[in-house]
Amino acid sequence: MKIRHKPLLIIPIVSTVSGFVVSHSKGLSTSLNASEQSRLAFIHSSATAAVVLCTIRPQPADALVKGNAPPPKKGPPAEERKCRNLEECQEQAERAADKAEEEARANMVPASVTSKGTRYRVLVDAKEGSPVAKEGDEASVLFKVLKLGKRSYDGLSGEGTVVFSRGYGLEDDENKAGEKPFTFTIGNSQVIAGLNDAIIGQAVGSVRRFAATPQMGWEKATRECDGGPGGRGNGGELKTDYVVVPTATMVDQEACFDKKKLPFPATYAQQRRMAQRFDQSLIVEVELVRLN
Repeated sequence: MKIRHKPLLIIPIVSTVSGFVVSHSKGLSTSLNASEQSRLAFIHSSATAAVVLCTIRPQPADALVKGNAPPPKKGPPAEERKCRNLEECQEQAERAADKAEEEARANMVPASVTSKGTRYRVLVDAKEGSPVAKEGDEASVLFKVLKLGKRSYDGLSGEGTVVFSRGYGLEDDENKAGEKPFTFTIGNSQVIAGLNDAIIGQAVGSVRRFAATPQMGWEKATRECDGGPGGRGNGGELKTDYVVVPTATMVDQEACFDKKKLPFPATYAQQRRMAQRFDQSLIVEVELVRLN
């Protein structure tokens, strides 16, 4: 608690006393002896000094009453405090991810669309003057087939889990990146339609990411199978995470899995993963290495 002192109201009194002393000392100075005159002069000078001191207005002062501490200083709002347990850490991570997603959505550049409807986005631009792919060219590419991540809100963004790849050094039969590219002729019907479509217009050295719906990927083109995302039949549904499928259902699903389409997984483990996800919307990331 603070007490604010006020200036003392003694100026008029002291001034009156000083004036009284001055006025009377002039009349008495002639009838007093030297000792009395000296004493009167001392009183007069003291009263004058008191008047001068009292006319100086003291500055207000703050005093603390014993037992009360001053209030804490208010600084700028601090960032979110550190979490104290697992639940708080998870909540903070979710809030941070939501905030990052909102910012990404606000700054997101709309995806490009090919004439056949394949959505794609350029991740890495090529050098100016690089040759551009066209139908009939023989292309060598590095690619990754990804399942959609939890926050892939537009079917192209985010970091998905690799289902299978070629040329990035991620598989058991690859020693290093760039060692075993996938080579094909653009327009070959044996190659998935999404890759044939998305690579046209891509420059050597650039990286594109396109959305591969089941119909433009590894699903057989029959009405019974054409029920996934974008399809017209009664088949699968859009799934963005791992789903354990009973054996009987798996056999029925695999009847729609076109194992003749390229590129195709090389190992049994990769084939199992694709058998569970070929009827989902997938992301394919392609780096065009060269054109022949």
